[in-house]
Amino acid sequence: MPHRSIGPAQWPSALTIRGELPVQTVTLLDPLRRALAALRADGPVALVPTMGALHEGHLTLVRAARQRAAHVVVSIFVNPRQFGPNEDLSRYPRQLAQDSALLEAEGVSLLWAPGVEVMYPAGYATAISVGGISEGLCGAARPGHFDGVATVVAKLFNQVQPDMALFGEKDWQQLAVIRGMARDLDLTAPAAAAIHGVATVREADGLALSSRNAFLTPQQRAQAACLPRAMDAALAALRGGAGRASTMQKLVADLLDGGFSSVDYAELRDAESLAPVQESGDNPARLFVAARIGTTRLIDNKPL
Repeated sequence: MPHRSIGPAQWPSALTIRGELPVQTVTLLDPLRRALAALRADGPVALVPTMGALHEGHLTLVRAARQRAAHVVVSIFVNPRQFGPNEDLSRYPRQLAQDSALLEAEGVSLLWAPGVEVMYPAGYATAISVGGISEGLCGAARPGHFDGVATVVAKLFNQVQPDMALFGEKDWQQLAVIRGMARDLDLTAPAAAAIHGVATVREADGLALSSRNAFLTPQQRAQAACLPRAMDAALAALRGGAGRASTMQKLVADLLDGGFSSVDYAELRDAESLAPVQESGDNPARLFVAARIGTTRLIDNKPL
């Protein structure tokens, strides 16, 4: 689909745009709404929410969005409300100019890059919590994380009012939480059915792409490939009839032997409800793992 750009003469007056960035970038709400009105006149709008530090996984989402919509809006906002007190907010990579150049090359129509003071103005006091699916896995390991995710994504949906939104399946629990929020709140822009998951993009050695991979030393990066290998071995064992408990114990041991310092969880869960699966059943299931190597926490999931 050809990129439909809006030239400077077509932008409404008083837009706040960072002209030094390659892709048209808006940082305030009123200009965002005026810019989006111009885009919607040309066709459907897809939103790809990100925290920046873009890699091929993000760009795959952008390309999938361009197949579905006339215009793609990408948001970049490092959301402080989804980081715990001892997590990596301060060192999370921020590279707006580099990210903007990548988005320009992909034909993105608009970059929404609000500051914290725009997203959470003085006196902000509202949070969204999605029960059930947010309470295990990363929800248990990172208390409050999914409340922060649900809150910021709800705000992004209200700000952009997209026809659809796209998220990576690497963060499967996050995707389930966002869909649940959209259903529970009767959202229409986008509706839950228009929140699309896109398959995880992986390196040649199988490691899932993540902005946090940049934190790994060369040695840790080589050791991190143990994660997808150990998961594949566990899935093969389960498909061959091995017991769940013993298979999970071996998976954890393989990760620790392979260089990981700790394992937050290694669990088989129902793919839709995220309820624990004791033994293989009729419903589709997925293997979820979160493990730490050095100071970096990596997550992954794969279907059984």
